[in-house]
Amino acid sequence: MALDGSLERLRREGHIVVVGASLAGLRAAETLRTEGFTGALTLIGDEPYGPYDRPPLSKQVLLGRVPPDHTDLPRHCAIDARWRLGVAASGLDLAAKRVALADGTSVEYDRLLIATGVRSRPWPNELEACLDGVFVLRTRDDAARLDHRLKAGPSRVLVIGAGFTGSEIASVCRERDLPVTVAERGATPLVGALGSVIGEVAARLQHQHGVDLRCGVMVTGLEGDSAGRLRRAHFSDGGTVEAEVAVVALGATRNTEWLAGSGLAAGPRGIACDAGCRAFDIRGIVADDVFVAGDVARSPHPLFGYQFLSLEHWGNAVAQAEVAAHNMISPGERRRPHLWTPYFWSAQFGVNIKSVGVPNMADHILISQGSLDEPRFTAAYGYQGRVIAAVSFDQAKWLEFYQRQIEQAAPFPLPFTTVDRRPEGMRPVPAGFPDPSVPTHGPEVTVSGHSPTDQRVTFTPA
Repeated sequence: MALDGSLERLRREGHIVVVGASLAGLRAAETLRTEGFTGALTLIGDEPYGPYDRPPLSKQVLLGRVPPDHTDLPRHCAIDARWRLGVAASGLDLAAKRVALADGTSVEYDRLLIATGVRSRPWPNELEACLDGVFVLRTRDDAARLDHRLKAGPSRVLVIGAGFTGSEIASVCRERDLPVTVAERGATPLVGALGSVIGEVAARLQHQHGVDLRCGVMVTGLEGDSAGRLRRAHFSDGGTVEAEVAVVALGATRNTEWLAGSGLAAGPRGIACDAGCRAFDIRGIVADDVFVAGDVARSPHPLFGYQFLSLEHWGNAVAQAEVAAHNMISPGERRRPHLWTPYFWSAQFGVNIKSVGVPNMADHILISQGSLDEPRFTAAYGYQGRVIAAVSFDQAKWLEFYQRQIEQAAPFPLPFTTVDRRPEGMRPVPAGFPDPSVPTHGPEVTVSGHSPTDQRVTFTPA
C-alpha cells in the first residue's frame, strides 16, 4: 500500500526529536533508520554521556569488574543523528511543535518521542542528603562515586530500602566483605515486587550472607559530624546504627516535571499513552505526533485487564521503543501495539532471580516447582483465577513456559502437574503483597489504574 504524501515527506525529509538519550532513545533511533527514515534526527539527553547500560551499575561496576565508563550500549547501526548531550529538556509547546532546553535554546520537531526515563528518589531531607557519604545509584557518575567510596573500606554501609536495587547493593557489599545494614519499611525485602512469601526467602538469603537486616522500620534521620560526614542513622524503633556510607534505594521518580503545563497527561506516575505509544493529552485524546517509550511511559496492557502499567524494565524499554519508532513513520493500518510481557531479572547473594508478568497484581501464589527451603524454585502468581506472573530462583529455564500460560490466560492454579512439584505446592496461598496505600521500596511494575489522565492534573476548557 502506497503511503500518503505527507507521511512520505516525513519519512524522507521530516525532523524527529527524541528526548532521552539512553536505552529507549537509542533503540528507537536505530529502528527509525532501519525502517527507512532518512530525515533529520536529534537526540537530547541531560547527561553528558552517550547511551550506556544501567543494570551493570549495581552489579559488575560496584564489584570493580567493569569500569563505569565501559558500560556504553552497543550500536546496532549508524543513526546519523545530532546529539544534544548534557542539556535537559525544560518545556514542551505542543501547538508550536517545539521542545525548550535548559540552556535557553529550543528544537522544533515533526514527530517527538519522549523517553526521559526515571531518576533515583533522593533522601527527603535535603540537608541530610548533602552529607558526605550519602549516595543514590542511577547514573554512571553515581556508580563511580559509590564504587570509589566502597573501595575505601567504610566501617559499615547502610542501605535504605530493600527492593531489587537495594538488595543488589547489599549483596555487593557482602561480596566485598563490607559490613552492611539494610533498613526496609515493609515486612520483608522485595515485598513490594514479589510479595512476602518470596520476600521471606529473600530475607533468609540476606541473613545467611551476614546482612544486618531490619524490616518493619524506617530511617527517621541521618546524622553527620562537625565536618559534614555521615556518622549515624536513626530508626523509627528508637535504634541507631553507626555508618560511614548510606545508599538511598527508595525507588524512582519519573522525569515528567519538564512537561508541566504542556497539556500532556503527564504526572508522577509517568506519561499516559495508548498501546501504540501515542501520548494522551489531559483530555484523554491521543496526539498523533507525540510518542512515549521506556520507564516514563504508562500504557494499557490487554493481558492485565487494560490496566495502565509503568514498567521499569530493560526489555520493556527496548520493545516499546521499537514499537514507538515503527508507528511514528507508519500509516494507521500498519501500526503495531506494544504487547511485551513484562520480564525482569536480578542477581543477588549468589542467586539469579527472574520474573515474568506482573506479580504485584496477584492475590495468590503457588510454589509450582522446587522448594522455598532450598531455595531453588519456580512460583506462579494468580489473580481472579488466572495466571498473571511467575518468578524463579535459579530455575529460569521454566519461565518461557509460564510466559505462554500468562499470554494464553491459563487458569490458576494450573490444572496439571508440573515437574518437581513438592507437597508445599499443592495449594495456593495469599501472595502477601502489602496494602497499596502503605509505600514500600520494591515495585518494579506500577499498576496505575484505567484512567489515561493523572488525577493531579486539572483541565479548564477554553
